[in-house]
Amino acid sequence: MPSIYESDKVAQQCIKISKIAQLLQVPILGTEQSPQSIGHNLKEIAAFCDKTVTKEHFDACQDGLIDALCKNREHLILGGCETHVCVMQTALELLRQNFKVSILVDAVGSRRVLDRDIALHRLGSAGVHLITTEMLAFEWLESAKNGVFKEVLEVIKS
Repeated sequence: MPSIYESDKVAQQCIKISKIAQLLQVPILGTEQSPQSIGHNLKEIAAFCDKTVTKEHFDACQDGLIDALCKNREHLILGGCETHVCVMQTALELLRQNFKVSILVDAVGSRRVLDRDIALHRLGSAGVHLITTEMLAFEWLESAKNGVFKEVLEVIKS
C-alpha cells in the first residue's frame, strides 16, 4: 500500500464500504496476492472479510474466487489494488463468466494515476459498472426507512 497513489484514501473507502456491507449483511470476500512475499491485506480491511482467497494469479478467478462466492451471487462489487493488474484482470474474467461487475472507483488504486485511469476506462468500455462508494451505499439502502439508514449515513459522513 505505501507505493499506491493516495493509498490512505483508497484504504478508507474500502473500509467504509466494508462497514456498510456488514451493516447490511452483504458478504465480503478478500483476496491476497502472494502474501508470503508481498504481505497480507491491511488488518483493518481483513477484519471484515468472511473469507480470503490467497492467490498467485493476477486474475483471482484462477485461484478459486468463484468457488468462494456465495451461491446464486450474480453481481459482484470490486475494490482494491492494483486497478490495472489484479482488479482489472479479475473483473474482465468475471464478465466473461457472466457476472455483473461493478468497480468502486474511489476504492481502487495503482502506483501511477495513469494506469488506474486507463484501466477504469477499459473496464467501463468492457461493460463493468463504474460507481462510487456512496452511490452503492444508497443503492443498497433503497430507502431512508431502511432499519440501518442512520448507521450507514454515519459511516458515509465519516
